[in-house]
Amino acid sequence: MTVEEISEMTFWDHIDDLRKVLFRIAAFMVVVSGVFFAYMRELFDYVILAPTRNDFFVYEWMNRMAAKYPLIFPDFCIGEFHVKIININLSSQFFIHMSTSMWLALVVSFPFLIYQIWLFVKPALYDNEKKNAGPAFFYGNLLFFLGVAVGYVMVFPLSLRFLAGYELSTLIENSVSLDSYMDSFLMLCFIMGLVFELPLLSWLLSKIGILHRGFFNKFRKHAVVVLLVLAAVITPSGDPFTLMVVFLPIYMLWEISAMVVKKKPKEVED
Repeated sequence: MTVEEISEMTFWDHIDDLRKVLFRIAAFMVVVSGVFFAYMRELFDYVILAPTRNDFFVYEWMNRMAAKYPLIFPDFCIGEFHVKIININLSSQFFIHMSTSMWLALVVSFPFLIYQIWLFVKPALYDNEKKNAGPAFFYGNLLFFLGVAVGYVMVFPLSLRFLAGYELSTLIENSVSLDSYMDSFLMLCFIMGLVFELPLLSWLLSKIGILHRGFFNKFRKHAVVVLLVLAAVITPSGDPFTLMVVFLPIYMLWEISAMVVKKKPKEVED
């Protein structure tokens, strides 16, 4: 379909095409959700609840590093660790089962979702606008899944390890509700996936002339402070190691974003 044919389509023709796209996305997510629903018990035992146990592979690695380099790695990595997850609402386990299936389906279906949206808008674009779609699609999905992995492997476990072991008083026993655990788990993993899209977003804004490299050069010092505060909020641990584990990947995204955006014409001449 050409741009001329697109211009001849009525408003309701576009709505009908959009309805078909949304139907395909919904149908795909329903199927993927069903698969996750069927295997949710195994996913909970070996993946989702893995950070609550001391045998989580990240903790084991950090335990070995903490024993070798006690001045670098935080003390809370040493010793036994277990988080007791409790359910306090009658229907929580059932609804968590359903909602987690849908959230995981959304994450896994992210490439399919973006591809379907791309098919919808593709006919309205010119050839010079289409040529960069392939690399953008590949790197966008790569960055998203990399961000989700960072959230699962580093951000969430370190936050859980610190907060679950924090004691305001020895008379208070820490037990984490299932709803609270899943809210934090899904939020941190999904948000990190979106945060890792920063280079792609910067590249797109650069393509349309909104963002230039001078912005990153001008506000780099401000960004360091803001990102440090953000890392401190995400992982409220007092040790510098945990802070750097979260800060460095986010700061690398800032620098990668600065590399992929265009320079202003004046900057190019300089």
